[in-house]
Formats: sequence, structure tokens, C-alpha cells
Amino acid sequence: MKTRFAPSPTGYLHLGHAFAALTAYDAARSTGAEFVLRIEDIDRTRCRPEFEAAIFEDLAWLGIEWQRPVRRQSEHFDAYEAALARLERLGVLYPCFCTRKEIAAEIACAVDAPHGPEGPRYPGTCRDLAPQFRAARRNEDVYALRLDVAKARERLGATLQFDERGRGPEGERGMREAQPQLLGDVVLARKELPASYHLAVVVDDAMQGIELVTRGEDLYHATHIQRLLQELLGLGGPVYAHHRLIVDETGKKFSKRNEAVTLRELRAGGATSADIRKRLGL
Repeated sequence: MKTRFAPSPTGYLHLGHAFAALTAYDAARSTGAEFVLRIEDIDRTRCRPEFEAAIFEDLAWLGIEWQRPVRRQSEHFDAYEAALARLERLGVLYPCFCTRKEIAAEIACAVDAPHGPEGPRYPGTCRDLAPQFRAARRNEDVYALRLDVAKARERLGATLQFDERGRGPEGERGMREAQPQLLGDVVLARKELPASYHLAVVVDDAMQGIELVTRGEDLYHATHIQRLLQELLGLGGPVYAHHRLIVDETGKKFSKRNEAVTLRELRAGGATSADIRKRLGL
């Protein structure tokens, strides 16, 4: 069995990252699984080499060991493009030409705007555009490729489930029914970016043979969409173990902008890896 920790090198690791990494690492050691580190650097405009180097340094300081070589998303764009091409052939993608500002304005004006567990859902503005109109605009305009969830569910037919070994935000546990409609027609790629988080993580987990996904409960609802993508792409699904989040004194999840709780800053202040484990309740 393999489990993984997959940070993005867009800032220094903080206490929340440390909890996620240590929880996954401890789960691997307790079950005899292999611990895999993946660098999620698909957004080349925000990822920086110094942050990636700091990730390796911080994890080693915490006493974490990982498999080599490390998989970097930026080296596997062809795999994401192949997955997108398969979804296009299945007829479950459509181009969306709406800007974020336009989507927000439409939601604000709608009396019954659709909402999900992560807030307002995309209202489907571009879902039914005429094929010739879509083709013309794809040659000229910036666009995103969205998953037509209703069409994808109809194509699969069968009920989807996933095995939750940890707990979701409402205490969800055990075999759960996947309900991708809760998140709506999510973006899977953009004209300038070959894959979104949802698509990349599904492809990466399959290619790395990940069988246990240990991650924070803030990503619990993403599992609904990812199970749908796994079935559409014929990849199968791992077991999931979502865990509690580490929050600040206001109850908010730690941010990379909060320099006071980065491992780099804490280590400079004399903290040890044992101090970090104790502070996190591990």
C-alpha cells in the first residue's frame, strides 16, 4: 500500500502542513505502507524553487523519509492532456467562456443560485452553447474546460461510493455515496493550464499507485468529484482518511501568509521536531 503527502511549492510549510504530513507518515508506518512525496507545481506562475527546497528541508527536519524520485506535476502535462482527451471523447466536457467576475455577478443576481458545501456553484451558463459557437470561440477566447456532471453521471449509471476511514467535516465515516452534483460543473483545465487540482490529483494517484489518501477534512467534498473522474477514466479509487484541521486562535485554517507559524520560522526560534509533534497533539 502507498499513501502520500502532496504540497504545492507556493510558500513555506506551516503547522497545518506539518500536521497533514505527519498524519500521513504515521499512517504509513502503522500500516506498513510506503510514504510518497509529490510536488504539486502545476501552476508555474506561483511555484518557486526555493519553496520546493524548503519542503524537502522541513520534512527531513520533522523526521519524515520518502520514496525517490519525487513526482513533480510539471513533468507530466502529457498525462493530464491524455486524460482530458479521453473525457472529451466521452462527451462529458464543455468549454466555459465566463470570467470569474461574470460568474459572480450572475450568481449575485439569481434568486435561486445553486449552492453546495463549498459555496455557490457554477450556474451552467455555457453548458448548452451551440457546437459551432463553442468551436469558434475556442479558437479565439480564453476558456476553461468544465465537467458536465449530469451527463457524466448519466453515462456511468451506477451509484458511486468511496470508503472513508477517517472522518469528514460532519463526522462522515465508512462507505459513502459519492454525490458529485454537490460541487457542480467544476473546472478541469484552462486554455493556459493543462489540468486543475481535481484532474491532476486523480491521474497522479493512479500513476503512483496510491491506495490510501490521507488529507485534511477541507478536501472531503472534493472526493465526490474525484470518484466520478476515477470511474470515467477507468482508474479505480483509493481508500480515504480525512483528518481534522489545525486552526489559528480565530478558528481559521492556517495560511501560507502567516509567517509566524511556518516551520522555517519555528525552527529558527529553537523549536524541535518533538516540540512540533507535541503542539499538534501527535
